Amino acid sequence: MTTKLVQGYEVVIGFETHAQLSTQSKIFSRAPTAFGAEPNTQACAVDLALPGTLPVMNRGAVERAIQFGLAIGSHIAPKSIFARKNYFYPDLPKGYQISQFEIPVVQGGEVNFFLGDEKKTVRLVRAHLEEDAGKSLHEDFIGQSGIDLNRAGTPLLEIVTEPDIRSSEEAVAYAKELHKIVTWIGICDGNMQEGSFRCDANVSVRKPGAPLGTRREIKNLNSFKFMQQAIDYEVRWQIEQIEDGHAIQQATVLFDPDTGETRSMRTKEDAADYRYFPDPDLPPLLISEQWVEEVRGQMTELPRIMAARFVADYGLPEYDATTLTQSKAMAAYFEAAAKLSAQPKLASNWIMGEVSRRLNAGEMDIAQAPVSAAQLGAVIQRIADNTISNNAARQVFEALWDQAPAAGEALAQVDAVIEAKGLKQMNDSGALEAIIDEVLAANPKNVEEFKAGNAKALNGLVGPIMKASKGKANPAQVNELLKKKLG
Repeated sequence: MTTKLVQGYEVVIGFETHAQLSTQSKIFSRAPTAFGAEPNTQACAVDLALPGTLPVMNRGAVERAIQFGLAIGSHIAPKSIFARKNYFYPDLPKGYQISQFEIPVVQGGEVNFFLGDEKKTVRLVRAHLEEDAGKSLHEDFIGQSGIDLNRAGTPLLEIVTEPDIRSSEEAVAYAKELHKIVTWIGICDGNMQEGSFRCDANVSVRKPGAPLGTRREIKNLNSFKFMQQAIDYEVRWQIEQIEDGHAIQQATVLFDPDTGETRSMRTKEDAADYRYFPDPDLPPLLISEQWVEEVRGQMTELPRIMAARFVADYGLPEYDATTLTQSKAMAAYFEAAAKLSAQPKLASNWIMGEVSRRLNAGEMDIAQAPVSAAQLGAVIQRIADNTISNNAARQVFEALWDQAPAAGEALAQVDAVIEAKGLKQMNDSGALEAIIDEVLAANPKNVEEFKAGNAKALNGLVGPIMKASKGKANPAQVNELLKKKLG
């Protein structure tokens, strides 16, 4: 694989993603985690760090971490340690954040995805449990700032990659795949606008073969669109600084979507700056093999396992299988259409082609598709049994998409559209032969050229035949009869 260069520089990106876990209560207290409550109405004594309070581990948060580790082929640590990450900020009541440092709960693993038709792999360093901080609210209209501690103690899984990503396009593809995994297994709702899935990109550039450059961390990227814009700007900025003779300073930066630029927020801290040490209020987290197997037994079929099954059971290419397992809804739609039509590859082509095109144009999810999987399966059935041509099938599909669904079974609905629009293919060989004879008689030059060895001359005969049959002739049958008549 050739590394993509930008102005002669190699881009190096690592990701840190905070996925808010889907528990009903916080990681170390029983306070609720619902989004949108009035400020400071979902923070209990533990979250406020009142004297005498002690944290108690949320079992559900641990189980969600185990699920993630199983989903990406990680090692689940039988013993992991919670640490105190010390820093001062107004929305951090304790003056430290409970996190994991030296021994995280999830270690290693990888995320695989396609960028175009090229398969990519990003290795993970770790995924560790931690609590979220509160939020500072800056009210410009009254010139004051306030602190909302509703988020304080919300359970997070921080997912850290190796610096394996080499472009903004690859970064977005990785982030989308990770988003798919955490939402698929149900450990995170993935709502980027509400902060449930927050991405930080560590970006640096270097000349090919040189040591890693100094990185700058772009914080809190809350949309895939802004993610790509922010990384592209940061890459250009760093290259310009280096070309102008300036050294890159390690820093944390924010992306301003209004200007399309990143701006420095503070110098970037290293681990030593946080003075990590084991939290004396929390014992080591012990995870038995039996607990891991119990969680494994309760998990839904993973996207990578489902994709492998689609390859094995339906004979799909790996690219098709990976694309069709982008969401549970799409995978279910495909399986239903494939089973009903008994034509899995044709079903895959239609879903990845015409169905996706329509969904994208309407900015819809596949669950909102006006054409059901059963209806698509019925359309494909009629292609397979030569009732309609591919071109006629697109007309049937458009009619089903644009009109209110009729009563009755899907196959009956499809047949009704075929009948109403007169799209049924001409399969009467006698009638078709008569049309072919007329066309051959009217186009002696094409006949001579074909007999002289010009195979392309056949195309000049197929068009008039299809036109004479008003598009109802079976193209495969037309070609077969033509070749038979022309020897």
